[in-house]
Amino acid sequence: MLFAAALGATPVVTPLLTTADAAPREPYGINLEGYAYPYPVHSFAVTSGGEQLAMAYMDVAPAQPNGRTVVLLHGRNFPSSYWAPVIKMLGEAGYRVVAPDQIGFGKSSKPTGDLHFDDLARNTIALLDKLGIAKADVVAHSLGGMLGVRIARAYPDRVDHLVLTAPIGLEDYRLYVPPTPTEKIIANEDMLTAETYRKQLETNYALKLPPDQVTPFIDARFNLKGSPDYPRWLRAFVASAQLIYREPVAHEIPLISRPTLFIMGADDHNAPGKPNAPEPLRAKMGQNAELAKKLAAEMPNARAEVLPNTGHLVFLEAPDRYRDLVLDFLGK
Repeated sequence: MLFAAALGATPVVTPLLTTADAAPREPYGINLEGYAYPYPVHSFAVTSGGEQLAMAYMDVAPAQPNGRTVVLLHGRNFPSSYWAPVIKMLGEAGYRVVAPDQIGFGKSSKPTGDLHFDDLARNTIALLDKLGIAKADVVAHSLGGMLGVRIARAYPDRVDHLVLTAPIGLEDYRLYVPPTPTEKIIANEDMLTAETYRKQLETNYALKLPPDQVTPFIDARFNLKGSPDYPRWLRAFVASAQLIYREPVAHEIPLISRPTLFIMGADDHNAPGKPNAPEPLRAKMGQNAELAKKLAAEMPNARAEVLPNTGHLVFLEAPDRYRDLVLDFLGK
């Protein structure tokens, strides 16, 4: 069953002025209606928490197939559209690419309840079943890395190789950050403007990208503030923050049996919740490159590559090196 409301609704066109923009924004729908993706978007029906929801995804066939499929798992602050250069790179190498928006993100439905990695993993495997894909390589980024860990642990027979690109969750943030009420996080997120959000991304992610490459990420968030359903989107977005905090995967990573490659930016010290940690503990958080190397050494079949002068968006900041590492690893 296709959910037209999830992907095909006509966006509201009332202009929205923000403090960071001289020109009005045309609001998107909360499922990013009005925001262009690089390839056709399809819809897959799922049930989660008793809700009937729609999972959006791109399924891109290569011109010369090699018989293999890569599943791309996006981060928290980005729709799956940001994988465009990686989809192109993998397609040119013969891979079929499936790039879903997880429930709660991008063009997928925004649930009213909590998010859980087990549900997201189950949805992803169900999508592969629908598409007739028995086994795939998994390439994940940021929050998607945490999901990739859960998929590799719960469904090891469905995963060939696992690439963790600047993953978060390499440490248990509960050891540093006290619990934060959902309503407080909602209030803090709602206070952000496009300008302060840009600065937040630049700081937290040590971005090395020119401003025009960051603007689509700003638009994907702030153009939907004019939607009447924006409060629902905001609550779902905050649910993903609580997901990261409440469901750590760091303790599972050494148990992964599938071949695993960490690709880390040397300057990436992203650590969700870090500003809420006691000051003496903040410096201990976000040592991501070192954490990846330590975890890889504890795993049966893993290695970590650290790219110099690179932040959190590794595949956009160092595309040539990223391509070489990924294609070499997947080819083994």
